[in-house]
Amino acid sequence: MFVLRNKVVTIEEAMHHIKDGMTIMIGGFMAAGTPEKFMDALVKKGVKDLTIIGNDGGWPNKGIGKLVCNKQVKKLIASHVGLNPEVGSQMNSGELETELVPQGTLAERIRAGGNGLGGILTPTGVGTIVEEGKEKITVDGKVYILEKPLKADIALVGASIGDKKGNLYYNKATKNFNPLMATAAELVIAGAEKIVEVGEIDSNDVMTPGLFVDYIVEV
Repeated sequence: MFVLRNKVVTIEEAMHHIKDGMTIMIGGFMAAGTPEKFMDALVKKGVKDLTIIGNDGGWPNKGIGKLVCNKQVKKLIASHVGLNPEVGSQMNSGELETELVPQGTLAERIRAGGNGLGGILTPTGVGTIVEEGKEKITVDGKVYILEKPLKADIALVGASIGDKKGNLYYNKATKNFNPLMATAAELVIAGAEKIVEVGEIDSNDVMTPGLFVDYIVEV
């Protein structure tokens, strides 16, 4: 008989899966949609040498910025870091390796990772430092950069509502990178503001199917 695995766990149980040196995707856009309590738990746990993939470097006291300021991040792959002066400071001192990726390219590289693609072709960055060290391909006379897919060991996503099977709904702007990242990691942990019974989220409102979610925490 098929038994539905209980995906609802405590934040302590969820954080147990995160180890030093892992690559972690963190959803959010300027910390909107970032599972903030997960950030606090990671700071408390003290995991280090992390590679973080996210839209931005957060703020000094919010989002991914908490991890950067606590010097738990070895490498940051993001599209915007200007909101957090600590990112620039650590970049200049050599403490933090930073890969700046155009925002659309970042989203599509994550999408490629989630869909098993070998990469994407984009004209963004051709003729700039963005193309350095990357393969260029000409299609119908136009030059594109081959950008390789991004995947992670773990994705931490922030949802507005989740059910006990892991189906997720994101309210308004919190949707941002969360659905993409939920497809592109080996293990997906969702932090939901509210957890409801299976069936309480209208199927038309499900933005991340529970198939992608391994654990869910009410935050």
